Amino acid sequence: QEGVLTQERMQDAVAEPVVYMMDRYVVGGFYRVHAERGVDENLNAPGAGFVPLAFDHSTHLPQRGARPGASAPNRFYMYGVVARLAMLAASYELEATNPDAEIYD
Repeated sequence: QEGVLTQERMQDAVAEPVVYMMDRYVVGGFYRVHAERGVDENLNAPGAGFVPLAFDHSTHLPQRGARPGASAPNRFYMYGVVARLAMLAASYELEATNPDAEIYD
């Protein structure tokens, strides 16, 4: 999102997660990476690269039983939670702003 700073970086390039959903399920995603853009700029521009998001069988997942902070966070899970919350918020907004909303009894 433009105006939302990103902390994600890949090899000194700014990166932002993109998550794909079907219904309420996260089905995939990728990082959009751009070496010539800043943390507050739109990365969806010529020169952008794409890197797959790690899924649940990645070696970058937190290790069970390890002390907190000792292993990498499960970012795919975190991004999925944020995506589902955003979808829920969008559905409420759509319902509230649609004057011709269907009413089910």
